[in-house]
Amino acid sequence: MKKRRPVLQDVADRIGITKMTVSRYLRNPEQVSAALREKIAVALDELGYIPNRAPDMLSNATSRAIGVLLPSLTNQVFADVLRGIETVTDAAGYQTMLSHFGYNQEKEELQLRSLLGWNIDGLILTERSHTAASLRMIETAGIPVIEMMDCVSPCLDMAVGFDNAEAARQMTRAIIAKGHRHTVYLGARLDERTLLKQRGYEIAMCEAGLQPQSVMMEEASSFTAGADLLREAQRRFPAVDSLFCTNDDLAVGAMFECQRQGLRVPDDLAIAGFHGHDISQVVNPQLATVLTPREQMGRKAASMLLARIGGDKTAVTPVNVGFEISEGGSI
Repeated sequence: MKKRRPVLQDVADRIGITKMTVSRYLRNPEQVSAALREKIAVALDELGYIPNRAPDMLSNATSRAIGVLLPSLTNQVFADVLRGIETVTDAAGYQTMLSHFGYNQEKEELQLRSLLGWNIDGLILTERSHTAASLRMIETAGIPVIEMMDCVSPCLDMAVGFDNAEAARQMTRAIIAKGHRHTVYLGARLDERTLLKQRGYEIAMCEAGLQPQSVMMEEASSFTAGADLLREAQRRFPAVDSLFCTNDDLAVGAMFECQRQGLRVPDDLAIAGFHGHDISQVVNPQLATVLTPREQMGRKAASMLLARIGGDKTAVTPVNVGFEISEGGSI
């Protein structure tokens, strides 16, 4: 059951001004004084105010739409997840309203405010960390929420995913089992899942009595980034004999760079990735990678969300969809 959302009169009463003044601020903040702008902004934030873009008569009706917030529209991981989501929502007659936030919590907050303004019935999130204002809006909306891509980190309500740290630990152990002793972890974006994988890698290295060493960048992952990170790893750690990459893009980029340098994979340098993208299956040698069931995850998340919208409250614990280690021919 959706909660009653704060309306303009609630904001006005909190400050002691007219509803028309709040409305004027929302249309154009420059139309009110600087001092009043600050008071209104604080009140909106504290109340978790969500502008309602749907007609007032529909404010308590179901929209038969769910919001989906994705950090990337170019990453195959999230394209596969979305395909899984829409397999379920299309069959159920629900529309998906998609927003992209580029791994930026402040942008996620803006996109979330916009999505909630359309009176959506449920929300699918792909990150665990959110701004305080985002959390207040989600609480105010009172709609079912499910977070994806992880099944270990604390969640707001429902969750479906896999253990990123354990997956990284197992892949690192597979690299070590091949006799490699100087494995370097390559990471990009520095988002939560990249750091969880780094933790799993470090655990495996320490368990084997080896020194963990990482090369990280804040920029987005790409084939070019994989080549750049490999060269940086070679500069910092000349003894490097293997790489574990946070995703397949970096891993394949590193493989291309090995070809450019005349290095043989895995004889001169072993390389492993994460997620099992299509390209990992066709490069030569076949890339070692962690296979993650992305479409399955999307289908499960959408099914759980629609069930909750329908009144089913049995889903209380995070769902682990698991993963597989594929050693390919690159380690």
